[in-house]
Amino acid sequence: MNILHLEYFIEVVRQGSFSRASSMLHVSQPTISKMVQNLEEELGTPLINRKVKPLELTDAGQNIVAQAHQIVTLFKDLNQQVQGKNGKKGKLRIGLPPIASSSLIPPILGKFNQTYPDIQLQLFEYGSKKVELGVRNGALDIGVICNIPTSNDVLDTYLLVEDPFKLIVHPSHRLAQYEQVDFSMLAAESFVLYSKDFSIYDTITNSFAAAGINPRIIYETSQREFMTQMVTNNLGVALLPSKICAEYSADTFVAIPIKNNPIVLRLSLIWLKNAYLPFVTKSMIEFVTNIK
Repeated sequence: MNILHLEYFIEVVRQGSFSRASSMLHVSQPTISKMVQNLEEELGTPLINRKVKPLELTDAGQNIVAQAHQIVTLFKDLNQQVQGKNGKKGKLRIGLPPIASSSLIPPILGKFNQTYPDIQLQLFEYGSKKVELGVRNGALDIGVICNIPTSNDVLDTYLLVEDPFKLIVHPSHRLAQYEQVDFSMLAAESFVLYSKDFSIYDTITNSFAAAGINPRIIYETSQREFMTQMVTNNLGVALLPSKICAEYSADTFVAIPIKNNPIVLRLSLIWLKNAYLPFVTKSMIEFVTNIK
């Protein structure tokens, strides 16, 4: 076994496909297939279920994928130290939910890039649930999610942003005249909501459930612009964090605060707890937790 066996295995897992892994690595598909097969033969057990698409890990594959990530990371860090890089160069894989791709997170990434220009940031846009899973299994070095994990058994967290949601409505909507709304006023509204694979979907629907309301959801989306376009065309109402609402002109839609138990976006940075962290990951954590 050599480091390439693990790197190829990890990329196949990340892409869910031998062909996509081949494209990403610029290595022929038969070569990658053979390397993964050799790894399975050496370990004496199948790691990937090839009979389904996208490919799935076997139980053995799930058990070793995180360790494989750590071994590859240790190897790369060893090369960096030998070459005297001291963590100032490398790649950092960051998972971001679409809602964090607005004005909330890019300023932080911009300042980090100015401080560490030789650290390459690889950004992956997923829902918070997939980001958390990626950090847990080692596919991502660090992540940003829209909530604080309920179980912090393997994750450390740092709260980045705490921002209440506002209801956004068309300027002609019946609620546009109000300075505040509460849940009781929203029972009959048609909502454009975030997709179910976003943790913020759970946060919002749980808040409605606690108020005794079953919201009428007419569409679920991962695209903020689609959501705002539905509102500006008076096809429904939606919820956006107040900082994002401020990015739009007043004639686009009306943003109304929610009184009595408002829904709050809590963007949190997450990384593996009690695990070896490469220099680039530690650099980001230290930068973010000390940023002014």
